[in-house]
Amino acid sequence: MKSLRVLTIAAALVCSLACSQAFAGEKTIKIGVLGDESGPYSDLGGPGSVLAAQMAADDYGGKALGKPIEIVAADMQNKPDVASSIARRWFDIEGVDAIADVPLTSVALAVQSVAREKKKILLITAAASADLTGKACSPYTVHWMDDTRALSVGTGRAVVAAGGKHWFFLTPDYAFGAAMERAASAAVVAAGGTVAGGVKFPLGTPDYSSFLLTAGSSAATIFGLSTVGGDTITAVKQAAEFGLTQNDRKIVVFLMFLPEVHAIGLTAAHGLYITDGFYWDENDKTRAWSQRFFERMKKMPSKSQANTYAAVTNYLKALDAAKSDDAEAVSKQMKAAPVDYFGKSAVIRQTGRVVYDLTVYEVKKPDESKYPWDYYKPVRTVTAEEAFGPDVPGDCVLK
Repeated sequence: MKSLRVLTIAAALVCSLACSQAFAGEKTIKIGVLGDESGPYSDLGGPGSVLAAQMAADDYGGKALGKPIEIVAADMQNKPDVASSIARRWFDIEGVDAIADVPLTSVALAVQSVAREKKKILLITAAASADLTGKACSPYTVHWMDDTRALSVGTGRAVVAAGGKHWFFLTPDYAFGAAMERAASAAVVAAGGTVAGGVKFPLGTPDYSSFLLTAGSSAATIFGLSTVGGDTITAVKQAAEFGLTQNDRKIVVFLMFLPEVHAIGLTAAHGLYITDGFYWDENDKTRAWSQRFFERMKKMPSKSQANTYAAVTNYLKALDAAKSDDAEAVSKQMKAAPVDYFGKSAVIRQTGRVVYDLTVYEVKKPDESKYPWDYYKPVRTVTAEEAFGPDVPGDCVLK
């Protein structure tokens, strides 16, 4: 059974050239999944995002505009130059119509530049920077991942409203972390909370002990953590060892994925506050789709993998509704139609930002979890406008 699963995943990741040969002489609708297939973020997207895209194509019936739907994939190695090179080759030589996934802000910005130049659709389902539909926006981009604005401002306000008023920030010393801290800090203060202080540490820090001791000595009851991926896993495990979350103190992780909670385990992760637009056990639609995903991947989907399914489905519907694969026509159609986001209503703004309600969750204690992957309990809903802000262009100038 294990061998069959490995073969299934491997088949989904065959190279673009081989796939093109399989459809030789027949025009297809080709969607490229450009992600981290083997590196530190592969559990968050990777083969699971490829599977999600294929599930979307299969569920749609395997055709759009009367043409076969083809899913291709490549590993961009978390390098902007590699990602943009693959995107350019896909668009210029291999006939790719749209690209999905693209984790990391630097990668997403590089690929977005290529997609804008080539007038091709980009479905960002993993990178989180609000700049992607702000000052760097493109008329051909649709941003599905909950962004830095929603995760910092929306989460900060929601946690203060839930009683978490005294904050301390633990921030990796790079642009993403600094932006999250600035936005969240302002939101906390505006909502009536206070900020006791903060510490910065190098990206990839293996030992957080001195930073955790500084945080623990403060008067804060909420600790805002802006790490991502493996850094989050390390920081949360060490925070539990140092007792940072004892006596009703909580850690807020601004950008966290279900596989990270699974890797940490509920013994160390319980009590974390996280914000998500998608959780597999949220409603009947999320459960039904996630169980099908689990049957093939043997793990529940992350929000970026679910976003890939939703984005590809929405794109395929827009192709048929527009009766065209022209990027301008398809983009216009996607922004005109309402979106069903796994049982929740969503809207795609003119900037390309997809907006939907988010939920602040608390990670359960081990004895609160009743079945496998039963990790979250809801604390508060964050409305779409509260999370993503009002529908105004802001810094976005579409051109």
